Amino acid sequence: MITRTLISGAVILLLSSPVFAAHPLITDDTGTQGKGKYQFELNGEQSRDRNNGVKTMETALGVSLTYGWTDDLDLVIGVPWVKAEEDDGVLKITESGLSDLSLAAKWRFMEKDGFSFALKPGITLPTGDEKKGLGTGKATYSLFFITTKELKPLLFHVNLGYVRNENKNYDEVNIWHGSLATEYLVTEKMRVVANVGTEKNPDDTTDKNPAFILGGLVYAVTDSFDIDCGVKSGLNNAEPDSTVLAGITARF
Repeated sequence: MITRTLISGAVILLLSSPVFAAHPLITDDTGTQGKGKYQFELNGEQSRDRNNGVKTMETALGVSLTYGWTDDLDLVIGVPWVKAEEDDGVLKITESGLSDLSLAAKWRFMEKDGFSFALKPGITLPTGDEKKGLGTGKATYSLFFITTKELKPLLFHVNLGYVRNENKNYDEVNIWHGSLATEYLVTEKMRVVANVGTEKNPDDTTDKNPAFILGGLVYAVTDSFDIDCGVKSGLNNAEPDSTVLAGITARF
């Protein structure tokens, strides 16, 4: 029988997934691909946590494809795979498999004085097995407001979001999210990124909300191919102690 701890951990991982953001950042930017252009992302992350004598390790792989419907509107589909392991010293539980399929659109609706603004509605479909902690068992809905400010060589991004976390796991239904990210253009090919954020804990048995800090690098191998890596740390025990992230992005 899978435990509530493992289920909640997997849900938090999915809600915080950077599949739709500029990896390794959790916070998205207002940038779009341009009409008729595509972006392919393959991202991975592994988190480790120890809480009350229980060790948890979660691994996630995400594949996403973005299509520029217009210059200011992107359509995105994401397919995540999750593996979660929990070990209390007596019993070890492992579950793995495909999680909930994600669909989203990003509309950049305004640009002025170095600021740009976008809205990103999204939906997840219950393709993961909620009994194994790999999904919610119901369709979820979200809406994010995104702001980017350009002050070269710096970029700043702010995300404010709401997730209607419909589920069969007795988790919190109303999830809010807030995060801030910055990028520093070291060279034409290298960017240093940083990110902080928090969101409502889906585990409704606690009032402590997960909060994180993240640092990473993005390197442009070519104008259309990037590689990235990052490390995310929990600012409290509601967030995994540490997470390592890596990914590749191709545009065509």
